[in-house]
Amino acid sequence: MTTAIAIRAPSISTVKAVIDPSESPVTASRIVESLPLRGTAKRWGDEVYFKVPLGLPPENARVEVEVGEVAYWPEGKCICIFFGRTPISPPEGPIRAYSPVNVFARVIGDPTVFRRVVEGEEVALELLSE
Repeated sequence: MTTAIAIRAPSISTVKAVIDPSESPVTASRIVESLPLRGTAKRWGDEVYFKVPLGLPPENARVEVEVGEVAYWPEGKCICIFFGRTPISPPEGPIRAYSPVNVFARVIGDPTVFRRVVEGEEVALELLSE
């Protein structure tokens, strides 16, 4: 059985992501227990993220992040929705986060919808019943 979440913001249609506990089981568990989560969107280059202080420690942290992954960054201080390259990413190389990233879910569908998220609007993660 998979655990699905909805990512919602006023400027986008609902985006679905699936929790992936294989890489970061503690992170995934804590996030599911804490849903729904809400925060104010911040933009950094081609990324949008929102801080939700959960006090999560780094767990199997990685620095390469694929387009459309949902992750928390940096080192447990916030949850991020990555949909593009960070400012330090090389033009053709892998996306590299500025700090270690724990991947806890994978976005289903087209992650480019996140380009419409506006700085300052509310972003929410909510549990979807499956």
